[in-house]
Amino acid sequence: MRLRYRFAIIIALLALLVSSCTQEEPKQVLRLPVSISLPMDDTGGMARVAGRRIMGDPGNTERFLLPNYIYIVIMKQDGVNWTPWHIITRIADEDDWTPKRYVGLLQTTGDSVYQYNEQIELLLSNQKFNGRVYVLASAVPLTFNRTLDNTGITSLSDIEDLTFSAASDEVQENLQHIYSTPRNYEVDGDYYGAFNSIHSIVPHLDLVLYHVAAKVDITWNVADTVRIKADPAKAVRLTYMDLCHLYKGNAYCFRPMDNVAPAVLGEGATIHLVTPTDEGLWWEGRAYCYAIPYTVSGNPNYFPLQMMMRTNGSYATYRPTLNMKVNTDSPFVPWLRITFNLTKPLEDKSETKTVEMSGGA
Repeated sequence: MRLRYRFAIIIALLALLVSSCTQEEPKQVLRLPVSISLPMDDTGGMARVAGRRIMGDPGNTERFLLPNYIYIVIMKQDGVNWTPWHIITRIADEDDWTPKRYVGLLQTTGDSVYQYNEQIELLLSNQKFNGRVYVLASAVPLTFNRTLDNTGITSLSDIEDLTFSAASDEVQENLQHIYSTPRNYEVDGDYYGAFNSIHSIVPHLDLVLYHVAAKVDITWNVADTVRIKADPAKAVRLTYMDLCHLYKGNAYCFRPMDNVAPAVLGEGATIHLVTPTDEGLWWEGRAYCYAIPYTVSGNPNYFPLQMMMRTNGSYATYRPTLNMKVNTDSPFVPWLRITFNLTKPLEDKSETKTVEMSGGA
């Protein structure tokens, strides 16, 4: 009996030993600090509004709303595949953005920024990993083509193909207040939101977000030869001007220069620059707006900026399409600067012009 009792104890101890050897190591929590910066200036300490004077702009400092909605997607590498690690949506309060000078590896070093800080807890099964962080920030809520969870985001291509709807008027009016981490912005040959850790190294990400919409900056002038006439009734007045056929579909979040339309976008969105009541703008003026850049199938590297103009209160329209040359390999959207000089009365016609882009941001 005593021998059998000892044997049972030995078997139990062996089973416990095998169980302890095969049991997984306890998972650890990685606290990943992420700083999100927007390249802006603090203008007069306004909590929800920041500003930036555009280079070469003699006017007032341009102002931007600080984003309320922040979307963060963290991907991890499993072998050759990428899978979602953590997906976060935050509503930012007015005190969550802090003005400071940016210090880091990116091209905005030394610039004024507004910064938002987040500490994300990630569950680790081991201490060697590769990860990527993608961030989108907006002053208005956005509607995406996929749900932001583990069912809608299952791979890296899902992230790179993520789009937001630019169809609503609310989004169109706030395009300048939407920012993201462009997927082809690289540092040392790798996506700038990538991180990794081996053993005890804890990464810290300092990301700068950039506009997803291009700035369209247009100056117009009616030449003296047509604005001053002996007969005032024949003097040319630019009484109506629109930017029209602007992109109003699904726009890439992290590939802002990859939007392509199968053809000209019909009516699309329209921005009014001059109306018959704007007497002070009939002969000269300057305006800017923001638009989703896109190219048309068969005409790569050119953004077809369309205009519609009328003179002297008539309904005869002049509809030029300005093919603005853009660098679609750039991770950043351009600043499109256009000078339109009217040197003769407009005729009722449409035409296409190819022009070089000047400026950039």
